[in-house]
Amino acid sequence: MSESYLIPAAELLFEEEIKHSRFISFLFHCQSAEELKCVLTNLKVGYPGANHYCYAFVGGAPTDNVNMGSSDDGEPSGSAGRPMLAALQGANIGEVGAVVIRYFGGTKLGVGGLVRAYSSGIKQAIPQLQTQLKQIRYPATLVCDYHQLKDVEHIFAQYDVVIDDKQFSDNIVIQFAIPKAFKVQLNVDLATMSKGQLKAIFAE
Repeated sequence: MSESYLIPAAELLFEEEIKHSRFISFLFHCQSAEELKCVLTNLKVGYPGANHYCYAFVGGAPTDNVNMGSSDDGEPSGSAGRPMLAALQGANIGEVGAVVIRYFGGTKLGVGGLVRAYSSGIKQAIPQLQTQLKQIRYPATLVCDYHQLKDVEHIFAQYDVVIDDKQFSDNIVIQFAIPKAFKVQLNVDLATMSKGQLKAIFAE
């Protein structure tokens, strides 16, 4: 599995007219069906009276075939949601959602025409989409003494660590996450700094 992948860094709106029908494609960062439905609700308010609000999303990594979904929203089965999902998957971008709003212009496009129309806006919008690299991080725990915290944080800063929680009692318990590539070297540096006292414990 890849240790990083691209995700949307901003929203993007792309509009085109195909045989008098207006197609508005909206791309955005999305990690779940719940997030998708919230965006969909807002778009229905912003673009009232449309004939169809079709959608697709990939909620995790681009290769994640579990956290994903699509809807034809009344268009012929397989003519909107699935082509949209295929366009998203072909872009190799993760955590991405797309809603295509259609205002019907009076000319029927046929199933083949709909497939092309619903994927067209996404394919044209994706090259314009701002993206950023997301590192897949692995959760871990470290217990250290108070006098060691400054040195620990200095080491963490070198390895792209994200600290999720610190608990202060007799000692300090740090919950954090780190890219897989740095797991081994982190413990080497911690052991060197603490003369073998410190070791991060990674979740299985």
